[in-house]
Amino acid sequence: MRDELLSPKLSDEDTNFNSEVDMSGLRPNSLKDFVGQTELKEHLEIILGAARKRDKPSDHLLFAGPPGLGKTTLANIVAEEMGVTLHSTSGPALERAGDLAAILTKLEPGDVLFIDEIHRLSKAVEEVLYPAMEDFQLDIVLGKGPAARSVRLPVSPFTLVAATTRTGLITGPLRDRFGLVARLDYYEATDLQEIVIRSAGIFDIEIDEKGSSEIARRARGTPRIANRLLRRVRDYAEMKASGRIDEATANEGLKVFGIDTRGLDKVDRGILGSLCKQFDGGPVGLSTLAISVSEPAETVEDVYEPFLIQQGFIMRTPRGRVATDAAWEHLDLKPKSKVKTKDSQDLFSDFEE
Repeated sequence: MRDELLSPKLSDEDTNFNSEVDMSGLRPNSLKDFVGQTELKEHLEIILGAARKRDKPSDHLLFAGPPGLGKTTLANIVAEEMGVTLHSTSGPALERAGDLAAILTKLEPGDVLFIDEIHRLSKAVEEVLYPAMEDFQLDIVLGKGPAARSVRLPVSPFTLVAATTRTGLITGPLRDRFGLVARLDYYEATDLQEIVIRSAGIFDIEIDEKGSSEIARRARGTPRIANRLLRRVRDYAEMKASGRIDEATANEGLKVFGIDTRGLDKVDRGILGSLCKQFDGGPVGLSTLAISVSEPAETVEDVYEPFLIQQGFIMRTPRGRVATDAAWEHLDLKPKSKVKTKDSQDLFSDFEE
């Protein structure tokens, strides 16, 4: 029974995985196989089940959250559960209103249109999307100047599934047109371990319980990172060990690739090191901190900072980022001043005033 848990029996779709570079083979195809996000899964089961019962497309869905948590996977699952075709694009790819119109006019009744990074849609494209979402109509302007005229074209009823990493950049009118706005949370280590074991079965990797647990524990609550770490540890195991991943092999492999015991990588430690060493623990502005580690401010804010805040290494204050005692301790550094905690409390007091 224990061996069956660590080497799950794969379906025909799982074993039809010819290239490890193609990560689509790791994506589950149903809500039943999707690990984690329990509350969201329950909501989707109700919404999609009711839509199938009515034989109508489901409401439009918006998934928000940090990268790598499964937003694209859920879009694929929605299409699979509804038994329709998925059409995928992204906000930056839709430069003109005609780009969106060309996609919408090709949709069959009930199809799912997935728009990734929808917060990056241009205003012109967004205006075309409004009547398409509400009335399944396209307003097209033909000609220019006094001869211009507006033509309304029908489109097939469809479901828009959108994903964003920055909910605050989505305009209110667009957000309000979605029937469900859901935020994906970081995963528990137990859920990530289940994902690692499933992926190991697809990759045909021999791994034990402690090895999978060690990888899951350092995956920053993100399935995409868990799968990436699994592949890197697999490479290490094949080149430097017996090929089997146990706790010791996982520890050594992760150490070689710069992943420490808390799941922090080189950039994470660079951010904390810069904050503590160069700026004496802060406060320091986001742009200044990003420049110090040679990363775009958006990358620091959206990719690295959420995990560092969640783990209690950084605090956001009105005057900038401040390193906590846990950050100094993790870097094995001694704070230059114990006034830091009081200063950070004063910052919040100043902000409230």
